[in-house]
Amino acid sequence: MSGCWMLVLHSHLPFVKHPEFDYFLEEHWLYEAISETYLPLLMNMKKLEEEGVPFRVTVSVTPPLADMLSDNMLMQRFEKYLDRLIELANKEKDRTAHDRAQNRVAWMYLERFERLREFYHGFLGRSVLNGYKYFMNKGSLEIITCGFTHGFLPLMNGDSAVRAQIELAVKSHEKKFGTPPKGIWLPECAYYAGLEKILADYGIRYFFVDTHGILYSKPRPRYGVYAPVYTSNGVAAFGRDYYSSKQVWSSKEGYPGDTCYRDFYRDIGYDLDTEYIAPYISPDGTRVFTGMKYHKITGNSDHKDIYDPEAAKAKTAEHAAHFVAEREKQIKELNEVMDRKPLVVSPYDAELFGHWWFEGPDFLANVFREIDKNPEITAVTPMEYLAEFPTNQMVEVNPSSWGDKGYYDVWLNSGNEWIYRHLHFMADAMVSLSRKYSGTKEDFLIRTLNQMARELFLAQSSDWAFLMTTETATEYSVRRTKEHIHNFLRLRELVDNRDFDYDFLMKLETKNSIFPEIDFRVYA
Repeated sequence: MSGCWMLVLHSHLPFVKHPEFDYFLEEHWLYEAISETYLPLLMNMKKLEEEGVPFRVTVSVTPPLADMLSDNMLMQRFEKYLDRLIELANKEKDRTAHDRAQNRVAWMYLERFERLREFYHGFLGRSVLNGYKYFMNKGSLEIITCGFTHGFLPLMNGDSAVRAQIELAVKSHEKKFGTPPKGIWLPECAYYAGLEKILADYGIRYFFVDTHGILYSKPRPRYGVYAPVYTSNGVAAFGRDYYSSKQVWSSKEGYPGDTCYRDFYRDIGYDLDTEYIAPYISPDGTRVFTGMKYHKITGNSDHKDIYDPEAAKAKTAEHAAHFVAEREKQIKELNEVMDRKPLVVSPYDAELFGHWWFEGPDFLANVFREIDKNPEITAVTPMEYLAEFPTNQMVEVNPSSWGDKGYYDVWLNSGNEWIYRHLHFMADAMVSLSRKYSGTKEDFLIRTLNQMARELFLAQSSDWAFLMTTETATEYSVRRTKEHIHNFLRLRELVDNRDFDYDFLMKLETKNSIFPEIDFRVYA
């Protein structure tokens, strides 16, 4: 008896859009993710298709990310960002002409960036979402949704706020991909008892939780995390396999830490003279990553050898063969104690592949090539596995998340607890106002209430609480949270006082423009 492997990639970025500035550092989170993760992954999927190698990937595309990938202003800025990379790579091939090793890396970047641009303008038709839809329609990709703005669901006050997050997530997904989602990536994998009832109301068939969310279920699941379980209303929960996950995501014990791979932190944005690199870093002179890095990990010392692209690519094939061999060994051991095909679920943040681990997309492509040669392993999506094994054990899934310590500490602690009294107040006010004005036909009132809903949703993003905890981009996260709170309260004044401040409203509609089809009555 063989077994199944499920790759799950969580693709998410918080909604960041600043039309009031020509250059905004945090917008580059998106541009880096597109050029380093999303495009390379899609390009490798196309290669696999052309080679006739079957693959199955489950990928979440969160509504904020999908909206940014559909935003004309942001995509125009991305194209300029990609053009600047090509310009920089051209300069670098000339600058490094005297150094054969570095010059080879510079040429690698130039050819890579030009291929990215050709793929983006050609096959994708200048839309990353076109690539996802293409492979979804081919049956190779199962696209799932997430909370509407990646809000941390267990810490919301009552069903109304959670329902609003799920309802708009489903509507947004259907608009972007033409079909309602069958599955959901719970923001931060955060589950609380009873959440499945709301998911079922919106047609969600399955979700994912971390390992202990399944292992501590009641009754204890017969197959551990190696088969899905059903909640009381038939919504399935898939648990993360610890071993296959750690083998990849651990920078110390996992593949990405291999000394052959590219070093993330050595970047010419920090290494080269200010005058030379100035056009490619922040206009105020702040050093930033450019994406061009010449060194490999080498070891723990400050000394770093020059990166060898061919050796790194060969290493991805070696690691992919090892990864698949380990899954085969794992499946054979499980076959001895299971009376069905074991399922190994490996979920990761998509940005691990390409952004953090430069060679990650090639590793994944090689994994599918290895699986294609291995009769013991089949790559599957959740709906494919549930179709083959529709009968599963019913349990009470344990509240959990995939954050540090496994529960909710990352998103509720002394560094970020202050945000929740505001979020709860705003959600309560939104419920009250939506019921009060649900029948209104007044254009300004409808638009103002819709924008209030957007500001609340954007303030609820779990990213801000997470970044406050990790103390990365803390200042921006605090400012964004306070900005949305202020905007909400100012908009409420407009409603209460019938103050027709169209300038303020239109400014927010342009900047915080997530999901133009939003209807505040979602809170009613």
